[in-house]
Formats: sequence, C-alpha cells, structure tokens
Amino acid sequence: MLQLNSYLETALGSSPRNVLLFLQDKMSIEDFTMYGGAFGNKQDSAFPNLEGALLSSPSSLVLPTVAWPASNAVIGQLQDQLDTSPLYLDPEMLSQLRLNASTPALLVFRLPYSTGADLMSVKEVLSGNDEVIGQVMSIMKSQSVPYTAVYTAVRPSRQVSSISMDMEAGVRGGRSLLQYGDRKRERERQREKERAEKKANDRASERTGVYPPVEFKEGGAGCIMLWAENLTVSVLRGGRWERHDLTSLTFGEGVTPRLQGSLCNQSHSSLVLNYENILGHRSFKLVFTMSQRHYKVSARRWFTLDAVEIEYDGQKATFNGSRSVYAPAEYSYRCQSVTNFRYPVLVPRTSKDPANQWRVSFTDFQIQGFNVAGGEFSYASDCAGFFSPGIWMGLLTSLLMLVVLTYGLHMIMQLHTMDRFDDPKGPAISVPQTD
Repeated sequence: MLQLNSYLETALGSSPRNVLLFLQDKMSIEDFTMYGGAFGNKQDSAFPNLEGALLSSPSSLVLPTVAWPASNAVIGQLQDQLDTSPLYLDPEMLSQLRLNASTPALLVFRLPYSTGADLMSVKEVLSGNDEVIGQVMSIMKSQSVPYTAVYTAVRPSRQVSSISMDMEAGVRGGRSLLQYGDRKRERERQREKERAEKKANDRASERTGVYPPVEFKEGGAGCIMLWAENLTVSVLRGGRWERHDLTSLTFGEGVTPRLQGSLCNQSHSSLVLNYENILGHRSFKLVFTMSQRHYKVSARRWFTLDAVEIEYDGQKATFNGSRSVYAPAEYSYRCQSVTNFRYPVLVPRTSKDPANQWRVSFTDFQIQGFNVAGGEFSYASDCAGFFSPGIWMGLLTSLLMLVVLTYGLHMIMQLHTMDRFDDPKGPAISVPQTD
C-alpha cells in the first residue's frame, strides 16, 4: 500500500489534478491475456479503447498486481492526494459537467464484472466497460481539459489454485532424482509459503470482501444494524433517471457514516444516514423508520419498516414499507432486492408525494431495528416465500400432466371387447336392422 501511495504521489505531483478513476468490481491480468486479442488478432480484442488510450498517452504506468487492501483503498488515497471528495458519475452526467484545469476533481466510474461461468458474458461485459472508457475519453477530449486516468478493481477475478502450485512444486522438485533431500526440503518450504499466502489472502478477503454493517448505538449498546451490498438512489430529471451509488459512502474499510438524528427505544427506532452533495443536493438524508408491537393473532411481537424517507434540501420523499417489510421483533429482516420500481416492496405514501420522482434500490438488504446483541444480526427472516414462481410453475405443469394421464387411463379402461366373433366356417352373423 505504501508503494502504491508513492506511485500516486509521483504521478499526481506533476500530472493534471483532474483524475478519472475507472473502478471495476473484479479484474486480473489474465483478463487482458484472455480477452485482449492475442497473437495479433486485434479485431477480437475487448479493450480497443483502452489500448488506444495507452498508445496515445504521453506517459503510462501498468502495475500487473496490486494488493487487495491497497486496491480497495485507492479512492481514499486519491481523495487525500487531491483534497477533494469523489464524485460518482456516468458518461451522460460527465457530458453535462464543466471541469476546470485549476480545480482538482476526482471522478469515479463504477464498472461491473460478470461472475457467471459463460466466457462470452465476461467478454461482453468487459467490452461494454471499454466502451464506457472510450466515451469518457471522448468527452474529456472535447472539453480540452488535461486529466489523469486510473483503471483498477476492488478485488481480483482469479486466484491461483493450490493444486496447480503443488504440481508446479512437484515438477520443480523432481528435476533431479539424485537430490532427494533437497527436493523434500524445497517442497516443504513451498508448502509453508503456500499456507502463509493462503492465510494472508483469507485475512484480506475478510477485510475487503465483506464489509461490516452500519450500527447505531444508544448508551454504548447497539440497537440498530443495517447492511446492503448496494445502496442506490435515482431522481427523474428532464425525462431521464440520474443515478447515484451510496454504497462506498456508507460501507467499507475506513468509512464512518454520519448517523446524527438516529434514535431507538422499546417501540420505535429510526436510522438516519447523512450525506452531502448527492445528485446536486447539498443536504441529503436516507431515513429508515421502524416500530414494533404485539399482535394477538400470532401471540408475539413483530417489527415493521414503516417508512423509508429521502430528505433533501428541506423536502421529503416518503416510501411506505410496512406492508412488505416485517419480521419477528427478535429477528432481522433480509431480502435480496428491496426497490420501489421493479417488483416494488416500497411504495410512495401518496400519489402526489415527491417519492414518485425518486427510485431507491437496495441489494442483499438486511436490517434489524430492535434486540441487537453482540454487534451481530439475529436470525434473518427472509422475504422469499416458500412458493416461488418456479415452484408454482412446476406444480401446475405436474398437475396438468397428471390430469392428462388420468384422462387417458380412464379412456383406456372404457374400452370393451366384443362378446361374439364372426366364424368363417359357420353362418355369418346377421344384425337385424329394424326401426
């Protein structure tokens, strides 16, 4: 991390103070080897804009490997170097922004990475990211503002398996049949090194892969906890949605969200997340209001997420969540997706509420407003019901096939053979036809 910090100090000391940070979810040097159009086949490359930027740049630096903690803290290091807060943008928002060469700016562009097993999907995602980089470069070129661009990721996309390292150690150790003792000692040293690296990677993964939840304490004891893989808000302006990701400002190593205004007691709790300069609003708050009470039908206490409020520059947008977000008071609530626009869980309080101009999206969302103990979530009550759409589809298909099979068996059982047969040696059977 110190070495990376020294690189950044050297680069930003003599380079433009406008920094573009392309932060991808995952990336490894193998991605460029696999999808970079090897053996001169540049038409198949997923990084044409990136290659063009490196060739046209007056100076460039490529670091093949960066430690996980250093890569995860690159935003904080750039923020310290530039003495300015990061601004999360997309190419459309950048085209409306006017930069000044004398004023430092840290512009962050979040880029996805496919985690599926389909290689084409990974290449398509990387090609899309390269197009975003190309759009941003074109916009900066049109504004004639000098800049420094950084392309990195939060964590690696691939890890060297211990099996391949064991095979490599075996091959390296077996090169000499006459030095059995040296080969054995070398293999033991290799295994010790692998174990040490594995422990270090596990510790780094624990630090960077899963960040701790937001916890509000009242009187030194925790009473509200919140965690989400992604927190996003969007506002409708000029016929299109402007989006802002609040995840990096809420969770992560070294991030301490401001919780002024939060409260909790035996029956009500409220978690207030305070932000600044979000989507053009100087003051911005995200408020989660919860309550708990006893229900006689179930003979137990339940807590509900009564409202999710967005307070911005003296205005308030309120979403009602009590109909869908609830759990036993001693449990936490968890849901893979909590939104107000796609399979909505949150709904605007009224048809004229400002919430109709806002969108909120919480991915892998978990919250607990009461009975928090030990700084950990209680057992989670998941929003997914027992009968999912896939289960219903399978049950209905099976029922239809059972009905068809039953009808076919019934028709077969109704078949009867004739009680008399025509004998070719005897008289023919005559069937009288009378009215």
